[in-house]
Amino acid sequence: MDQRDRSQPDATAARRPRRDLMDVPRLGMDRDSLAESFQRHFVQTLGRSDESTSTHYHFQALALAIRSRLVERWRDSTRSYSAAQPRRLHYLSLEFLIGRTLGNAVLNLGVADDTAAALYEFGLSLEEIAELEPDAGLGNGGLGRLAACFLDSCATLQLPVRGYGLRYQYGMFRQLIENGWQVEEPDHWLRNGNPWEFERPEFTRRVRFGGHTHCYRDRHGRLRFDLLDTQDVLAVPYDMPIPGYRNGTVNSLRLWAAQPTDVFDLGEFNEGDYAGSVRAKNEADNITMVLYPNDATENGKELRLRQQYFLASATLQDVLADWKAHHGDDFSRFAELNCFQLNDTHPTVAVAELMRLLMDEEGLEWDQAWEITSSTMAYTNHTLLPEALERWPVALFRQLLPRLLDIIFEINARFLGEVSNRWPGDIDRLRRMSIIEEGDVQQVRMAHLAIVGSFSVNGVAALHTRLLTEELFRDFHDLWPEKFNNKTNGVTQRRWLAHCNPPLAKLISEAIGDGWQRDMDQLDRLRAFADDAGFQQQWQSVRQTNKRQLAALIERECGVKFDPSHLFDVQVKRIHEYKRQLLNVLHVIHLYDRIKRGDTADWTPRCVLIGGKAAPGYARAKLIIKLIGNVASVINCDPAMRGLLSVVFLPNYSVTLMERICPGTDLSEQISTAGKEASGTGNMKFMMNGALTIGTLDGANIEIREAVGADHFFLFGLTADQVLEERQRYRPDLIVAENKALARVMALLERDHFSRFEAGLFRPIVESILSPHDPWMVAADFASYLAAQEAAAVRFNDPQAWTRSSILNTASSGRFSTDRTIREYNEEIWRLPSIAPRTGHDSRRTRTAS
Repeated sequence: MDQRDRSQPDATAARRPRRDLMDVPRLGMDRDSLAESFQRHFVQTLGRSDESTSTHYHFQALALAIRSRLVERWRDSTRSYSAAQPRRLHYLSLEFLIGRTLGNAVLNLGVADDTAAALYEFGLSLEEIAELEPDAGLGNGGLGRLAACFLDSCATLQLPVRGYGLRYQYGMFRQLIENGWQVEEPDHWLRNGNPWEFERPEFTRRVRFGGHTHCYRDRHGRLRFDLLDTQDVLAVPYDMPIPGYRNGTVNSLRLWAAQPTDVFDLGEFNEGDYAGSVRAKNEADNITMVLYPNDATENGKELRLRQQYFLASATLQDVLADWKAHHGDDFSRFAELNCFQLNDTHPTVAVAELMRLLMDEEGLEWDQAWEITSSTMAYTNHTLLPEALERWPVALFRQLLPRLLDIIFEINARFLGEVSNRWPGDIDRLRRMSIIEEGDVQQVRMAHLAIVGSFSVNGVAALHTRLLTEELFRDFHDLWPEKFNNKTNGVTQRRWLAHCNPPLAKLISEAIGDGWQRDMDQLDRLRAFADDAGFQQQWQSVRQTNKRQLAALIERECGVKFDPSHLFDVQVKRIHEYKRQLLNVLHVIHLYDRIKRGDTADWTPRCVLIGGKAAPGYARAKLIIKLIGNVASVINCDPAMRGLLSVVFLPNYSVTLMERICPGTDLSEQISTAGKEASGTGNMKFMMNGALTIGTLDGANIEIREAVGADHFFLFGLTADQVLEERQRYRPDLIVAENKALARVMALLERDHFSRFEAGLFRPIVESILSPHDPWMVAADFASYLAAQEAAAVRFNDPQAWTRSSILNTASSGRFSTDRTIREYNEEIWRLPSIAPRTGHDSRRTRTAS
């Protein structure tokens, strides 16, 4: 007889699962379920009581309630991808400018109305709670916002895509304006935590810097390499859910945070070296401290290269580890089932790093490793400015990444052999195409490495791609024309119309249905309403509401009143000379001069809004901000300007500010020097919301004008080809002498009218305009710009004509959805399957608690 104590389960029984840990009832998506989840998180998860008055916890509780529902669909999507083992894309970007997550999440889950109703039960407002969320400090400009839109569209199209980036502690910076000057302070966006992220320490990777290369032969006599005496840093992943639009798919954005291998050296601390005891921690933290550290110093350059390698190495290790977990050491199908998209030149060190990992860590021979690398890497170029293409001193590379430099030298030697075979004796071509730039200081040209190591190289607008193939990368196009292709950028209509402009989205859906949120080409059906007087009146009403809201924001932030009946003339983007905020300011000064001279017949009252951040080390861009501020101060304080002209510089431009700005904008300034802007995406956001564009034939402006028609776009300026021709004989001094309006503007600047107590402050700007070597050709386009501005003013004075053009701009914006862009990437580069999650997103097997 068994004498064991029956009250104690035996070991075998204890190990036998009685319930499936992952079999959790689905959460409800209705008002009552959301209300109960919100309440439970507020009281139980966050431990709040009746005495809790901080609205911060309302946001945290709501975010956790919504996150729980995202996690269900995230798990379904992950399981489906794991079961299918499809071809996957890994999207590497140093920036993901995702903005706020809450509003986008409730929109894509389809629970916005139910969430608002649930909060109303507690006397709370969804709109007010959403305002409590900080913008994620993960990007700066169009590059990062594009990456965020891409992830949204990939999830909406149900493509197996994961984004990889860095988890910056302080983002880029928070911009303050003090006495007209930009001042940077840390952006503490993580001060209260990030409720959308999940730390995944089990997938931590080790990234090695420095050291020296050790060469040896393995037991088979093969030459092998290893790194010794390295300084290692841990890459700890944080995952964020990226939901598709009402389809049950949730993809991932994995962000790497740098941590030391040893946080604290107790020995050094006990010896009194308190700073030395945490030196390793501080050096590791620096890698993911801020986006784009100032590279004006050698230490800044080194930190940027560390960031780029950290992202590439951690990501590639992650992908290879996942591959080996499913396929072991067999890499024969790796290229068939994986693709890496390099978003601009920042992550292109991945080409050499994948070679290192495959050869040194996985034991593949050079030819095998190169076949895999060159079959999986795809490179997107985002700039035509040679100075913006990453180049690193060979000496810095040797110090920081010695093994990678060896590999790059070998890649270059083999590549130049191919070039030499194609063009024997063409030394100039070899010099132009070499990955290593010779000179007093040898440089590694990262864009060249990307082209050599990728199977696809794409530009981001038709003109941009043409200029890449005909000018910047012409030699490479001559060698490999099949590699080059165009993928015109886009933006997601869900964030940039449905979410940021609900009144206009509602009006559009009432007219043509809401199918445009999935298929933006359906906006074309709005053309039928362009001449409908009743619809025009509704359109004008919506736009006036949006302009009143924008005016309230400007008064709150800048103390300047904008009249919603005036023309809202807007330029918000990164401050850079090629984007020509300076040309905009010259026009503002011209308007000021006209008013002062009494030339106000048939005047169109105008409110000018400019915003954007300058890189911390970019002195000229900061001086332009100062000029804008000084001009605005003079104009806004002058009684003669009242009711005719107002100007503001709006500080700390962000995704959230853009969501407020673009619905209330009348005239969108896209005025870069032709041939300098790769694409632009702000132009698309404004167009989508009914703004008219004033712009040059640059970037995606060309395609915008083609889509909407020349009559609904205010064109000015030299073309890219004309810029090249004019540059040879450019005499801005003669242009100023022959143009009375420009001469008066320059005279005001030269006489310190806008810097009365700072004599000579703007002399560098005056000299740059008058220089025959001005690469931005500001004076050359001034007269044409004024004519286009006058045409815009005349059109605005005809409300019916302006409204018709506004409707047609929105109707014509369908081709600028990232859904279209991503379909093109997928059809021509990635070749990914569309995979729906196994569990339906509308399942009603629910529980109300979270």
